Amino acid sequence: MGAKLPLMRIAVVQCSKLSDDARRAGDAIVQRLRWADDEGIGLTVFPEAFLLGHSYAPETIRSRASVAASAVAALCERVAAFHSTLVVGAFDLVDGQVFNSAIIIEAGRVVGRYSKAHPNEPGVTAGSDFPTFLRSGVRYGVNICNDANHPGTAQRIANQDARLILYPLNNMLPSETADRWRDKSLANLIDRARQTGCWVASSDVTGTFGNLVSYGCTAIVTPEGNVADRVPELREGVAVYDVPAC
Repeated sequence: MGAKLPLMRIAVVQCSKLSDDARRAGDAIVQRLRWADDEGIGLTVFPEAFLLGHSYAPETIRSRASVAASAVAALCERVAAFHSTLVVGAFDLVDGQVFNSAIIIEAGRVVGRYSKAHPNEPGVTAGSDFPTFLRSGVRYGVNICNDANHPGTAQRIANQDARLILYPLNNMLPSETADRWRDKSLANLIDRARQTGCWVASSDVTGTFGNLVSYGCTAIVTPEGNVADRVPELREGVAVYDVPAC
């Protein structure tokens, strides 16, 4: 019998939308990371802009970006004791420019970030770097939400011998728009998995917020395009899967 392939257990979280309350977001993250350590999760992913909330209003985006550094620093202190790598989204401010970023935190330290290459939020600068990271023998990278509509963005990650592409999403949209994207969001993830030969894992918000709705598209997709696990629509929860290192 051949040796078993090493595995990394990943968890992608589907949760309610928060506004700009970094403390409440931190509470949700700490609660989930405590569970993740008990379950042997190596990598835990939260939705796009989850730490301070998503927006399409330029003034709100810049306001949230201006406090991101302090919010991330406070979060790092709170999660320093946990073993799972954390990926969480936030608008952040770098040299006067606003980016929509996914921040990678390990043992209370920011080890990297990816900034959305195809932002559809006013005033947000497109990222140009495509870093990859290694956890438990699995090389992974990040794309964010609208990036899933651009095959070349996923390919930039796959070309670096990545095994896994993470997709923090935020599909909180007006109801008619949400209906149009209800099936398309998952179809995009399946297309990106088949195109790149990578595992794909997404984390989304769900529920209603004013006149907005997100059904939630939180799923783990195999390189063949099969859905290995998915959180039911309109429910908070987590999808978990053991991804092989090679």
